[in-house]
Order: sequence, then C-alpha cells, then structure tokens
Amino acid sequence: MAQSAAFTSEMIRSELEEIVGQAYISTTETDKLIYSTDWAWMPQMWLDRGERLATPDYILHPGTKEEISAIVKLANRFRLPVVPWGGGSGTQGGALSIYGGILIDTKRLDKIIEINEKALTVTAQAGINGSQLEWALNEKGLSLMHYPASANCATLGGYLAPRGSGTISTKYGKAEDLVMRFEVVLPNGDIIRTPHVPNHASGPDYMRLFLGSEGVFGIFTEVTMQVDYQPEARLLRAVLFESVANAVEAGRRIMTRRLDPMVIRMYDPGSTASQVKQFLGYELEGAYMVIGWDGDPDIAALQEQKGMEICTELGARDLGREPGEHWWEHRYDFYYPPKSLKLPWMYGTTETVTTYDRLETLYYAKKKAIEETYKDHNAKYIGHFSHWFHWGASLYDRFIVEEPPENAQEALRLHNRIWNTAITTSLEHGGMVNEHHGVGLKLGRYMPRQYGEAWPFLQTLKKAIDPNGIMNPGKVGFGF
Repeated sequence: MAQSAAFTSEMIRSELEEIVGQAYISTTETDKLIYSTDWAWMPQMWLDRGERLATPDYILHPGTKEEISAIVKLANRFRLPVVPWGGGSGTQGGALSIYGGILIDTKRLDKIIEINEKALTVTAQAGINGSQLEWALNEKGLSLMHYPASANCATLGGYLAPRGSGTISTKYGKAEDLVMRFEVVLPNGDIIRTPHVPNHASGPDYMRLFLGSEGVFGIFTEVTMQVDYQPEARLLRAVLFESVANAVEAGRRIMTRRLDPMVIRMYDPGSTASQVKQFLGYELEGAYMVIGWDGDPDIAALQEQKGMEICTELGARDLGREPGEHWWEHRYDFYYPPKSLKLPWMYGTTETVTTYDRLETLYYAKKKAIEETYKDHNAKYIGHFSHWFHWGASLYDRFIVEEPPENAQEALRLHNRIWNTAITTSLEHGGMVNEHHGVGLKLGRYMPRQYGEAWPFLQTLKKAIDPNGIMNPGKVGFGF
C-alpha cells in the first residue's frame, strides 16, 4: 500500500473508532477472511482451492442505529462501499465485500424491545438471532411462525432482506407478510420508520421497496413482526403419489379450496430416492409428500380429512402419521452438516416460483435442460415443491455435480453456466429469478431480463436513494 493510501486508511479508521469504539472495529487479516464468504458455493469453493478472496477494509460492530447512521454518512464522504452483514447464512453472495470498503455486522443490535400480547406483535432490533427471538416468544406461548432452515444463524433483518420463506409459510406467509413496520438507515444516513400498520390506503406503499432489497436501499435496525399463539395441535402425515403430475394437482386443489395447510412439501422421484431415503430412512418410489395442518384440533382434523380425500382421489397411498412427524422432527437435517450438500461437490439451489398452470411444465423443462446440457459432467437434478400459495407454488430445485473441475476458475465457469441454463429456463417458462433466497451477487445479471422495460425505473430509484452507489454495490443487479 502506498504511503498516501496507508495514511488515508488510518485516518478513516480513526474516524470509525470514534463512532463505534476501538473494541468494535477490526482490520486484521484473520477477521477479514472470516467475513470473506457467506454460504454461497462460489466463495467457499474459491477459498477451498486456496485462492484469495475479496475482503472488506474495515469490519465494524455498531451497537446502535445512530452509530450505523454515522458510519453511512462517513462512507458517503469517502465514497466507500457499505455491506450489511447479519448471520452470513445467505446463499447468493449478497453479503460479500467484492469492492472492499466497510462491512457492518449488525449482531450487537440484538435486543427485544417489546412483546405486545394484545396486538400480537414483537418489536426487536434487526440483528437479533432468529432462534433466540423464537425462544423468547415461546416462553409466552407465542411464535413468530417463521421457521427457515437458517434460523439458528440468521438475523431478523436477514429474514426481510431477501424476502425469506419459512417451513410453514404456506399458511402463515413469508417474512415479508409478517412484518408490521420497521426502522431503516437510508443510504444518506437518515433514519426513517414506516407507519405502525402495514396495510392502508394512505398513499404509495414505500415499505415494500425495502423488502427484498438486500441492503442496496438501506439497513434494517428495528422491526415489528406479527406473531401467533402456538397451535394447540399439529397434524402431520405423509402420502405417496405415483407421478409428479398427480402430486402437484393434489397440492393445487388443497390450496385453491382454501383448506389452509401449514405445510405441503412434495419431493420429486429423484429426491424421494435420494434425500428421503438418506435422511429419513424410507425407501420409496414416486413423489413423497408431507402435509400438515395446525391450530384448533377440531378444525385441523376436518381440514386434514378434506385434504386426504383429495389425495385419495388422485391415487395417493396414505403412509400414516409417523413418516410425517418424523419429517417434521428432522426437517432441518437436509441443510446442516454432515448431511447437507458440501464441497468437493458442486451444487446450487436454483429455486423459482410460478403459477399452477406452468408449474409442472417448468419442472420438466429445467430437469431436461440441466441433465441433458451437462450430461458430460453427470449433472443431477432434483427438486421439491414447497411454499404453496393460492395461485402457485415454489419449485425448490437443485443441480449436483459430484466431480467438478479442480481448477478454481474452470469450476466457477461451469457453475455459472449451469446457473445460466437453470435461470434462463425458469424465465422462459414463466418462473421468477428466485422465490426466497434472494438475488445477491450470483443472480444480479438476470434482473434486467426479468423486469424488462421496468428495470430502468428501478435503476432510477436506486440512483435517487443512493446517488453515490455505496450501499451493497454489485448486488441485486445494481453496479458500483
């Protein structure tokens, strides 16, 4: 580093120390390495191959919204990138400091401010850990009803940043559906709050602008979420269909007839033969489906009865309660070591969402595109259908290459080509770029294609809110 650059760097550090205190800033190489990778495959592979990763210049641990505001104002003055960091559990590279600058770890903002048992809301700082928040609610007989696989490491702000889904979003909604209000630090350092109710007719709903923005429009500092009473009953069972078509149709009928299941998780034959066998211990052929209802015992039982009648009409074999309850107890095993997908394999979750009239066609198109295009690499394609809506469902699909190239650059190029095939196929068949993992760095190049003539409008908004382009540059399709 040239002497002038070193001098400037130390002066900036001195100013940052004045904001957060000496104990809450780091520039050590060890700490930089820790924050150089989230849960995305690309940086983990790069690190595994011994390659150097992009790192932040300064790692900060602010304890208040005022400190975050001051940091952002300083970053504007020096034109430094600012990257928000929650739990680091994202899979799209959304928290990578690809241009250096300042990384703001929000986890010191971890206080529960209020649990309002009359309004059924919880207000907490955005850096609180998801599981710790849930445990505090459970002590009062309440639940956030947002159960993502990342809850043990993700933060409350991280739930909202990519518009995340949880296991029982089919009934209770995604994180964006549960949020009542929030406080956010804007790219110029201003702090604003949204109204205390989320749905009204008092002008445009600017609140939605921040949900899914992954830090490019601001940093969440405080959030109020809707909560529910813990259900009196949870009724889970598993059924087996001979075909994907009949299983998808069963899910469609259950949802469009408003039978209100808390979860429908349907595994394609490939997932049934691999994941269901490996993780749950059931050796089956066909489309394995777990269905669950919760709430009042009598109402849940009637809903289950009606749902099972639909499954039976479409040829399902009732496997009983034990397989459904076993899945519920082990539903996160798929995502954590030692059972999760991991290096040296190459893999990616290319999930999407579409309407019921396109869902099955989309599934088969992606399966064909990936397995045939990359047959020389023995690419495998599996998927399950989850996060169901009245109008459609999410296809949570994955590609797996067990023996990728050893060379890091060759591996990354193959990885990106497979992703290009998957996302292009989704867009061509009515799917979206993503349903709940977000866009991040990995999928930003597809945003103009997804939004078409609306993309320049979104770029205009970004320029107006963040004229210096400092907020999480390079993510969600916005450059630096």
